[in-house]
Amino acid sequence: MMVLRSLLFVPGNSMRMITKAATLVADGIIFDLEDAVPLADKETARIMVRDSLKAVKSDGIYLFVRVNALITGLTGEDIQRVAVDGLDGILLPKAEARSDVAELDGMLEKAEKAQGLQPGTFQIIPLVETAKGVMNAFEIATASQRIAVVSFGAGDFLRDMERSASSITPEQTELLFARSQVVTASRAAGLPALDTVFLGLLTDREGFEREALIALQLGFKGKMLIHPTQIEMANRIFSPSAEEAAEARKVVAAFEEAQSRGLGAISFEGKMIDIMSYRQARDLVNFVDFIAEREKTAQRNIPVSIFRFFSSNP
Repeated sequence: MMVLRSLLFVPGNSMRMITKAATLVADGIIFDLEDAVPLADKETARIMVRDSLKAVKSDGIYLFVRVNALITGLTGEDIQRVAVDGLDGILLPKAEARSDVAELDGMLEKAEKAQGLQPGTFQIIPLVETAKGVMNAFEIATASQRIAVVSFGAGDFLRDMERSASSITPEQTELLFARSQVVTASRAAGLPALDTVFLGLLTDREGFEREALIALQLGFKGKMLIHPTQIEMANRIFSPSAEEAAEARKVVAAFEEAQSRGLGAISFEGKMIDIMSYRQARDLVNFVDFIAEREKTAQRNIPVSIFRFFSSNP
């Protein structure tokens, strides 16, 4: 099970921020080689990310790299540098069609063969952030067995729609169709979906929470982030509450006891519980238990020496 309630972008050309990433409790990190890195720094960023993967990965966090879009011609160089042992996968920006994912899939297959890694080692997160991508969301989500999750990017989508992120309404009705399309297509493909980064002020915690709750209600399983202060809120919002977990455990226990007596449906606290309700409750319990187990081993705000990064390399 890959749980990505919080997936934090970290500039690939900032050793200070990469080192900080090793102390955070985000479920995943995206080392960015695209928007956060000027053209002149691309090669330096590739090397810094590659040489930092094992040091950050040692704490069990999921690690992805956002490569440059295929249209730039830089994607192949990115893959050659960063697709190494310790990387979980690649975030592909501007994913617009099945062919985009297939092209990246081929690059990753070559990288695995070149390094003697198991086929399918590297996963893919397509980033749907254009009108064309939104309309092709299902074909993108089903384009490769490597796809672990599908993500939505509102910033470039709004620009593509000739709208400004600064004028978006609190209810975000401008994004309702695109969000719904991406999350529904993802679920139809049997995959979770991640919501866009928050485009408002970093200090606007109420706005972030409101947006995350909209995403949760629509069916997203997590959110991409641009600042460490957003991690705790994202993890909380996209996790079942203690009350929800307790209720689910009672439903599971009651239904399994009824099953042992040959019953297929029961009345529980005034509600009818059938097999589908049971399965939903059981999945929630498994999710809660997985999160609890993962957080036992998660490193929490322990300072990390920069020498750990260099000593982890061959």
